[in-house]
Amino acid sequence: MRIAKLTTLLSIFMCALSFPATLIAHHSDAGMDENVVISFEGQVTEFLWRQPHVYLSVETMNSGEAVVWDLQLAGINSLARNRGWNAETFLPGDEVFVRVNPAINGRPYGKISSVERLDGVSLDNRPDSAPVERVAAETLDGFWLADRSRAGPSYPGGFDGFFHAHLVPTEAGQAAQDAYDPLSAENPESTCVGRPTPSAFVSTSGYLMEFDLANQDEVIIINSEWYNEQRFVYMDGRDHPDPSITFATGHSIGYWENDILVIDTRNFDDHRSPYQIGIPSGSQKHVVERYRLIEGGTAMTAEFMLSDPEYLAEPMLHSRILLHSPHMQMLGTDCDLESTSRLLRAGG
Repeated sequence: MRIAKLTTLLSIFMCALSFPATLIAHHSDAGMDENVVISFEGQVTEFLWRQPHVYLSVETMNSGEAVVWDLQLAGINSLARNRGWNAETFLPGDEVFVRVNPAINGRPYGKISSVERLDGVSLDNRPDSAPVERVAAETLDGFWLADRSRAGPSYPGGFDGFFHAHLVPTEAGQAAQDAYDPLSAENPESTCVGRPTPSAFVSTSGYLMEFDLANQDEVIIINSEWYNEQRFVYMDGRDHPDPSITFATGHSIGYWENDILVIDTRNFDDHRSPYQIGIPSGSQKHVVERYRLIEGGTAMTAEFMLSDPEYLAEPMLHSRILLHSPHMQMLGTDCDLESTSRLLRAGG
């Protein structure tokens, strides 16, 4: 094991010598080394505008040989909404300068930290950078997105880094995490398997969440842009079914505590890596969420408590502010197998 780790580190170190590098102190994220940034110029060979991740393939020279890097970007939702990108932002033949967190095994695969076009065209200005007037909601019904100006600490690696920072695994959880290979088919995302609750909550930093209260006395529907997840929160007083009956997103029941919507979710399917860091979840997982309008209905407080005594040594608590966002369009995330399985190229 120590030899394998040393070989990986030496491989990354040799890559770092081949290109200008900048070091940053971050956690590893889904098979990417957040502690290393490799910088290089190259020519675009492909720009794959698909969900759940957009990919940019860049050919560069390394020791006199052409090497093509497969580089992962965020989803279409984030890139279109926050940067104004589209399917023709990059075309084959474009010259670019990229900064990349490389794969932990040294293969030419990575996650883009930043990218610049060498023709002088700026890619950093959001098309909707002007302030948007906040609109009050009378109920939780509508579109909501995290207020990133009040989001607290940011975590390298996004979704993965968030859970790296917050979860405390049991011995079983740690053993499963140590055995996990994120650059293999063991990673559920490589085969379009989504992440269960509270993934939609955590993903509000970049993906809209919608509350549909049209039939709120019977059921509240929660939709997320991430993997088109849809949850049904039963409000009719029913209890959870027998623990042997499980669901991909769990079974949710809800009730009101004055003006606070409380959602209790159990009965989860087993999942190898719901937090994208190798810690599993199973039959004992339990999530309690609370939502309440604030600031005249222009925002809501949102919080959850996640417990899973088999894999987590202590419950995880998290809260954030969500902003009412009726001006935004709900975009789907139809998972494309060609796109999401590209991380397997970094394994092998």
